[in-house]
Amino acid sequence: MLAPTSLREIPKTNIFRKGDVFVLFGELFGRGYANGLINEARKAGMTIIGITVGRRDENNALRPLNSEELATAESNLGGKIINVPLMAGFDLDAPAGEPTPTDLLADMTLKSWQDDKLDWAHIEKCREVGIKRFKDSVAKVMSQLDGMIADGSNVFFAHTMAGGIPKVKVFLAIANRIYKGRGERFLSSSALLNSDLGKLILMNFDEVTANTFQYLIEGSASIRARLEKTGGQTRYTAYGYHGTEIAIDHHNEWQTYTSYTQGKAKMRLERVAEAAWAQGIKATVYNCPEIRTNSSDIFVGVELSLFPLLKALKTENGGAWAEAQWQGCRALLQEGNSLEGLLQKIDDYNASSIMQRFRNFAAWPMDNSAELADLMIGTSDEITKMHLDQKALVTDLLSALVLEGTGPLMFYETSNPSAPVLWLNHDIIAKKLNQMHQ
Repeated sequence: MLAPTSLREIPKTNIFRKGDVFVLFGELFGRGYANGLINEARKAGMTIIGITVGRRDENNALRPLNSEELATAESNLGGKIINVPLMAGFDLDAPAGEPTPTDLLADMTLKSWQDDKLDWAHIEKCREVGIKRFKDSVAKVMSQLDGMIADGSNVFFAHTMAGGIPKVKVFLAIANRIYKGRGERFLSSSALLNSDLGKLILMNFDEVTANTFQYLIEGSASIRARLEKTGGQTRYTAYGYHGTEIAIDHHNEWQTYTSYTQGKAKMRLERVAEAAWAQGIKATVYNCPEIRTNSSDIFVGVELSLFPLLKALKTENGGAWAEAQWQGCRALLQEGNSLEGLLQKIDDYNASSIMQRFRNFAAWPMDNSAELADLMIGTSDEITKMHLDQKALVTDLLSALVLEGTGPLMFYETSNPSAPVLWLNHDIIAKKLNQMHQ
């Protein structure tokens, strides 16, 4: 891929109606992009069906939700959940009686992890066990789902699975240095990715973030075939991240958060969509902007790309509503700190020679550097300190706006998608938000 394929016009087509089915392939947890799609499905009158990743018992064995957990999850979703555990990844899988990959990591320390080696033949056996477990569970889910979808219906499969970091203490310390460390506490992301620990994490990212999309498309083949024969249509979406165009020096320019460790898995996700598209299957990965979520908060500085959305709201003719968003952001800052001053800090940050070197689409995802960490984390800290309350940030407001705009853009575009991989940049999100509020 030589350049992003960006959605520029607000989509208007909608094939989804009452009686059609929206399937969330991934459990709904807290704030995140999936909420926007679910809201649109609900507005269209669709039947909403979800799955669960299951839970682990005291022995780390995977189990379905109990009755209380199931009731809570169905209430959060606003629909029925098929209670078959679909936990992705293989970090806690192994042949019977043998250690899991997580077990193998248990003895790693901050002093030893860069030199510690893993038994890759054993890791591969664990991976195969995990894949079989997941695929077998997908088959069970699809068997139940098949009976819940009437002939001739349209179905929207929304894949939301991502992540895959093994739960080991040493990684928390490493992550704090890679994503939050400056000066003596800085750690290069390349040090992680070149280690056996990093290679294992990348393999698990691929399984959770990308390969599960493939398993979904393959596992639902019979449902797809039945619906197409009876007049229905099937669509698949997934959430990507591959940088975003934002306003830099009065024009829209692609930029990215560095270092995004999951980047290679997100590109693999794109290739799954492209391969499906080549077979006539409408599968689209939507590369969405940087926002603050429960999972993204580890990446200090990822939120800096959000601020130029304020300029896009005005550029795209937001009028009085856009001005109200500016005023809402001003109200979150301490006296003596202006929103214009904050945005100037962002302009200076993006204009720096350091940041310009990382705006290299062909080289994505790039490793971090000590000077990048100093600038990015330092700027993030400075801006956070400008607020009245560090738990009520401008980026919370802007993240909510991005979620509000991307939901309908994805939902309507998916009816008649124009490409297997699409970027939702600040310009189209601002256009959609302005349309919704005028």
